[in-house]
Amino acid sequence: MSLDSDVDHDTVPPANKGLLAVAGVLLALPLVALAWVGSYARKDPELWGFPFFIWYQFLWVFLCSGLTYTAYKLVLRARPHRPMPGHRDDETRRRDEEAGR
Repeated sequence: MSLDSDVDHDTVPPANKGLLAVAGVLLALPLVALAWVGSYARKDPELWGFPFFIWYQFLWVFLCSGLTYTAYKLVLRARPHRPMPGHRDDETRRRDEEAGR
């Protein structure tokens, strides 16, 4: 028996495909930017003595982290929450604790 059969698909909203597409584009940007070596395979301009080829790639380390985090947040927003069977959310847990259960 799959976990998918425990979810009532009539009450769970569909995923926002537009946000998922934007997340995919954000994840593809570093791949395209770094795979196109001809766009950055040069020495000038230098930054603190480092050739453009080096600092451009190093800059993408930080850009890629930011883009990945943004894509992650978009995917969380795009996909509806599907409660796990037998799992209590924070609000239910708080009410149970207040009631002494």
